[in-house]
Amino acid sequence: MTTAYYSSVLNHPLETVWTLIRDFNNYPAYIDGVSESIIEDDKGGDEIGAIRRFCYLGNWIRQRLAGHSDEAHSLTYAGIEPLPFPSEASTDTPAPTRYEGTMHLRPVVAGNRTFIEWTVTLDTAPDDAERWQTLFQSWIPDWTHSLERALGRVPMNPAA
Repeated sequence: MTTAYYSSVLNHPLETVWTLIRDFNNYPAYIDGVSESIIEDDKGGDEIGAIRRFCYLGNWIRQRLAGHSDEAHSLTYAGIEPLPFPSEASTDTPAPTRYEGTMHLRPVVAGNRTFIEWTVTLDTAPDDAERWQTLFQSWIPDWTHSLERALGRVPMNPAA
């Protein structure tokens, strides 16, 4: 097991950020490269156990909502199928990995901003752990920056 972690402060109120990400099916609204997302079996986007199938950079991926808390402003998702390593020209491509990710938001009182922590735990073969961890360490900041850009497109509530 290995972990990739990224944290940042978003220049938006916690409730604004949570409103955007709390629906598990809202992925295309804030992650660049996600063109479509569908919740299977008519479950709600905040219902633990819901499975989303989404297209990311032309690849279909399925994830289960493993945890969701409006009170704690957090959600946890787990890959249904092992994730294949992006194709490389080398012959020593890492084996697919199982993973579980958590996005957790906390208020930053000064400036009415939001602290975000995004952690992904990877269940990899020991020899592959470093390459998977490095890959996710590059992806999570990209996804967080994508979220920040999406928040920039959300109309600000003047009463907030």
